[in-house]
Amino acid sequence: MSNLPLSTSAPRLTVPPPNTDEKTPLLELKNLEMRFPVKRGILSRVVGYTKAVNDVSFEVYQGETLGLVGESGCGKTTIGRCIVRAYTPTGGSILYRTEQGTQLDLATLEPNELRDIRTDIRMIFQDPYSSLNPRMTVYEIISEVLRVQGGHSEAKMKEAVQTMLNKVGLRPEYMHRYPHAFSGGERQRIVIARALITNPRLVVADESVAALDVSVRSQILNLMETLQRELQLTYLFISHDLSVIRHSCDRVVVMYVGRIVETAETDDLFKTPKHPYTEALLSAVPIDNPRQRNSKERIRLKGEVADPSNPPTGCFFHPRCQYATDICKTTTPPLETLATGHTVACHHAKELSLQGVTTH
Repeated sequence: MSNLPLSTSAPRLTVPPPNTDEKTPLLELKNLEMRFPVKRGILSRVVGYTKAVNDVSFEVYQGETLGLVGESGCGKTTIGRCIVRAYTPTGGSILYRTEQGTQLDLATLEPNELRDIRTDIRMIFQDPYSSLNPRMTVYEIISEVLRVQGGHSEAKMKEAVQTMLNKVGLRPEYMHRYPHAFSGGERQRIVIARALITNPRLVVADESVAALDVSVRSQILNLMETLQRELQLTYLFISHDLSVIRHSCDRVVVMYVGRIVETAETDDLFKTPKHPYTEALLSAVPIDNPRQRNSKERIRLKGEVADPSNPPTGCFFHPRCQYATDICKTTTPPLETLATGHTVACHHAKELSLQGVTTH
């Protein structure tokens, strides 16, 4: 297995994406909504709905890595599963631009219409242990999607799996072993190989290094960056770990209780956050320089994350916000643009001076 040494605090290796103002999005979410019914009683009657995703809109551009960040329960994983259509959205659009230039709304496609799209958009799951079938060999796991796709001979599939194992840093002769014979980091390489075997354009990485040891995380992140350059991939990187987001992403979308509260380029977000929730998240990011570790105090939010089935009025974050005023309790703040590429949903964003962190 090859080693790819680089700490997560090192500069990114990928080339910055072109100016997004001049580009057409590869993927565009418009007012996306995902509601889940709340059932109670022995008859399982629907008594309400949980809005896991509430009116979310953002773009993903070709060749970039967009980070989607927030606490557990904020709806980021639900968005990823809506994009790959593991869930059928209850509202809004997911517009995907094909290689031919046509735009499809993934939210409205029927299951039989999604077959070709699922080779273009793939997902890397969080847990490399539970996402691999222990009764299948590595070859069977990786080639399964090619069998479903059809039109591939056994020899071609074997060649494709060997090539992909080489790309992810595993020896081709490992293909006849079972998942239990591999470490966590090696299993995640297998998961990555399975996602990339169809030569996708967009990869949704859902907490792809969260279950790994810290020593292995940087290897997997560097591997993903290398593959992004070689295969011209676009990533939607879902994570609760802002250290990983800082290392891997070009732009960041911050979510709270199903809504977007801030979007910005990574450097901009880390240096000058505009939303109090982002400031609180950044205060927990470890500082590389030991001389600066006592230079700021961590912001410990009071209370718990709001219940998406019964959210507070006004700004969902106001019960935990130290800057909240009366307008925050009654009026939902719109998502406004403060500067090029920097949007925020906060009534007081223009007057607050929030503390960020350096990016290197």
